[in-house]
Order: sequence, then structure tokens, then C-alpha cells
Amino acid sequence: MKISASIKSSFQLHEVNVETENNKKSISISPKTEGYGSSINGGELLFLSLATCFCNDLYREAAKRNIKIDTAEIIVSGEFGSEGEPAKNIIYKVQIQAKKHSDAQICDLIEKVDKIAEIHNTLRQGINVTLIK
Repeated sequence: MKISASIKSSFQLHEVNVETENNKKSISISPKTEGYGSSINGGELLFLSLATCFCNDLYREAAKRNIKIDTAEIIVSGEFGSEGEPAKNIIYKVQIQAKKHSDAQICDLIEKVDKIAEIHNTLRQGINVTLIK
């Protein structure tokens, strides 16, 4: 599955687009108040990526098990230090309401998704990011 993301930025313009297998979508993110760049930072998007991946995988795996989730909340947090330093202490918490299912079923589902979530596994294993000039 080929995925890409792009940003076009100039004064008071911040266009964000993502694409998966030719399915293009725009995301509305305002420019910074001073006019250039994004009003949200990469760390926020990274943590949102973790939460989004877990959420989507959670619903997919729940459907396989015939588990009806009423509500899911995924909260990701961590710390960034000085410029250029990677994140540290990334943690996440998952809360699920599923009235018709036992705590054991929900716990098993959460553990399964934690093991297969692709963004989580990418960060856990590390990957090279290459600049092409």
C-alpha cells in the first residue's frame, strides 16, 4: 500500500494533502498566526498518527471478533526535548466502552491491537528516513 503526504506552504497558505493508493484527501490545518508554517507541530501529528492507527485497527479487530464498541478514547502523550532530539516517554492509554462484552474480552482486544498497530510497530522497530535531493 503506497501512502504519501504533502504540504504546500506560503504566507497565509497551508495546504495539507494525504493519499493512499490514489485515494486523495485534504486535511484542514491553519497556518501559524504569523502566516508561515503549520499551526500544529510534527510531534502533535506524530501522536495523532499513533492514536489514529490504534483507533482504526481497534475497530477492524473488534469487527472480526463481533465486538460492538460503543465508545473508544485513545490518548497519546510524550516529551520532546531540544531541537533535533527525538521523542521520549511516549505512552498511550485506551478506554473502551462496550456494554455487551466482558472486561477480559476488551483487554484481549486492546492487547491484540497493540501488537499489530503498524505505526506503533514502525516506531518500536525504527526505520530509516532518507532525504532525496
